[in-house]
Amino acid sequence: MSSSGLPSVLAELVAYFAPLASERRDRGGAVTLQTPGVNVLALNATFLPGADCAPDGTSPQGRARLVATAVPVAGEEVGAVRVGSYLPQGRAGGVVVEQVSRLSLPLWAGVLAEAYETPEWAPALARHLAARLEGDRDTALLLAYAGGEALGALLWRAGPGGGGHAHLWGTLDPGVDAPLLNAAQALGTHLRASLPDSSPLALVGGETVRFSLL
Repeated sequence: MSSSGLPSVLAELVAYFAPLASERRDRGGAVTLQTPGVNVLALNATFLPGADCAPDGTSPQGRARLVATAVPVAGEEVGAVRVGSYLPQGRAGGVVVEQVSRLSLPLWAGVLAEAYETPEWAPALARHLAARLEGDRDTALLLAYAGGEALGALLWRAGPGGGGHAHLWGTLDPGVDAPLLNAAQALGTHLRASLPDSSPLALVGGETVRFSLL
């Protein structure tokens, strides 16, 4: 458990996503992040210390509550990621990864939103992140290109000990995954990352985080 009462894997995600959220609330060991108008699960979830800490009822907006847990809970699972240490793997295969400025946020957000099959959310995501990242020296935006086309987007955040974190990223081609994460790993001494549960890439010490509707 972390000092906040959350399992360490959930505390890690909160530390990464909280600066990007519109609002954070701490109650009873749980942490709730809310970001209206942005469709990133972790930015609109309640991170629970355990399965027996599930909130009662619906959200204030009358919708089912989205929770993130390190253990299974009763409810409809809508997503899952593996979180762990990433080591360089695979080959570049013609993929070029560049660190881009905040001016590239519209393109970056467009790639990320399309990667999650929600292209209509790209403008709102770009506007939101432009405000949240202003003056933030601990983050970097990466874009991956193949054949001159942008196919991958990743937000890297500096972590303790010279390492970094990559929990918000996506690609339009699985062949871009490893080169993009390899580039993120090269920005620090080590990298903690989230991978979709279905990803064939490997993590060291991976733990599963589940997002569920209650």
